Amino acid sequence: MKFIDQASLLVKAGDGGMGCIAFLREKFRPKGGPCGGDGGHGGSVIFSVNPQLSTLQDITLKTHYKAENGAHGGGKNMHGRNGSDVIIQVPPGTIIKNAVTHQILKDLINPNESFVAAKGGNGGFGNARFKSRTQTAPRIANDGQKGEELKIDLELKVLADVGLVGFPNAGKSTFISKVSNAKPKIADYPFTTLTPNLGIVKYGDYNSFVIADIPGLIQGASAGKGLGNQFLRHVERTKVLVYLVEAISEDIEKDFLTLRTELEKHDAEMVNRPSLILITKLDIMQEPIPKLKKIEDIIPILTVSAISGENLNQAIHQIAMLIESYAQDTQSPAD
Repeated sequence: MKFIDQASLLVKAGDGGMGCIAFLREKFRPKGGPCGGDGGHGGSVIFSVNPQLSTLQDITLKTHYKAENGAHGGGKNMHGRNGSDVIIQVPPGTIIKNAVTHQILKDLINPNESFVAAKGGNGGFGNARFKSRTQTAPRIANDGQKGEELKIDLELKVLADVGLVGFPNAGKSTFISKVSNAKPKIADYPFTTLTPNLGIVKYGDYNSFVIADIPGLIQGASAGKGLGNQFLRHVERTKVLVYLVEAISEDIEKDFLTLRTELEKHDAEMVNRPSLILITKLDIMQEPIPKLKKIEDIIPILTVSAISGENLNQAIHQIAMLIESYAQDTQSPAD
């Protein structure tokens, strides 16, 4: 399935049905009272989280969504049928925005969470509702209310515990393929990964975490270069950041600092999250890795080789520890 993380829709809720004007006309009641029923309510347009989805692709196949109108009221106090709702299923992590004002209406994260984006109109009252002591035969009824109509932008930010960040061809896809169940496209050239890949890493007896491999970043990514601003939003929700830098890089420290700067420009808070540097491709390194004085006191560093498997278990262990530290730091103090 193609990964699509943005969509624009026009949604229209159903209109309420009209109230009815009617009077009882039975054999022994030729001048019976008012009996016009109310109109039915219009259906609403509702977004619902489906944990089985991971892309907005299905939604983009249709750009207009309209719920059913409520049926008109009938005689003999018959209430019009309510219109059916339209349920639009989205993956967890979907943000719903007003396309005109750009206001965030809802951030759908939890499984089976839902949001009414456009509410159906109420049905109109039939003339039976207007009967009173002074007006025993009212000839008035309400029209139904119009359903809400809205232009909506959807934006998907993947939900993962860990985000892998690195330059193109830094070994992110190979790493995630070795430590998780993800099966990304892997090749020895830059920009092999064009969409985020999610994998589940299992450790211990029953523990696991979700890891996201986002497409490689380049300098200027935070300003949109190389679609970097689109890729970066997929690590905004992650608890832990793992920077991957090639062992054969001419300047490992410079590469890391460049990556960190791009994240900081995109969202300054991100660089404060628990982090780990993995120096990759240790198997093809010919010389010892130089001392990294500028960064070794800032963030833990570990050398790994996804090909030989060297230090992969240690990497998983360290990442799991960082996730646990994040959870402890974000726990609210007991009342």
